[in-house]
Amino acid sequence: MDIPEIDSIAHDFTLPDQDGNQHTLSNYRGQWVLLYFYPKDDTAGCTKEACAIRDAFPDFKKLNVVVLGISVDSVESHKKFAEKYGLPFTLLADIHKKVVNDYGVWAKKQSMDREEEGIIRTSFLIDPMGEIEKVYRDVRPEKHAEEVLEDLRKME
Repeated sequence: MDIPEIDSIAHDFTLPDQDGNQHTLSNYRGQWVLLYFYPKDDTAGCTKEACAIRDAFPDFKKLNVVVLGISVDSVESHKKFAEKYGLPFTLLADIHKKVVNDYGVWAKKQSMDREEEGIIRTSFLIDPMGEIEKVYRDVRPEKHAEEVLEDLRKME
């Protein structure tokens, strides 16, 4: 499936978080949502991205933004990752790869010298009405949180 377009309604879903609690995207209507897809818990780039979001989390809270990270790792893997790095936001486990496929971020990609399937690091900024305001492709893990916050401040 293709990546959803700006101004389209974000695909709804329900997934378990790092504590096993279910989260449904449409339950966050009325708030901004940063929906960020990342390849794998506790890997170099994903840790940089998660820690940058963690460090900027007070700013996201001030702007009433819900942060939801999604990968195909398990609930248990997410729990370890969140605890190890003190992540104050929600990580969702898409073990059946439904949501990553619905959002068009599961694809073939080059890894070292071989081709494999995996998540293409992509984020979606979803407005309080549930529409996709911005799509971030080719995310730079250490700069992503600040880039999103900058965009949110421009929209205030």
